[in-house]
Amino acid sequence: MAYVLITTATGKELSVLDCIRQLPELSEAHQLFGQYDIITRMETDSYDKLCDVVLQKVRTVQGVTGSRTLICASFRRD
Repeated sequence: MAYVLITTATGKELSVLDCIRQLPELSEAHQLFGQYDIITRMETDSYDKLCDVVLQKVRTVQGVTGSRTLICASFRRD
């Protein structure tokens, strides 16, 4: 699981949000105020799949100007 923080071109927030909400890997998406315009929660079954989603699906949406991906850590208890 990862959170992806997205910046958009001015005025493109809603169209980007509409496109992102079509992705099957998306769990949540919300518009923000501040440095980032949108926060999403993505769930995939592997790190490689997550990379593909962010690089090929999220960052190629027209109006996206940048992103920051925060990958959630999973720690085992021994």
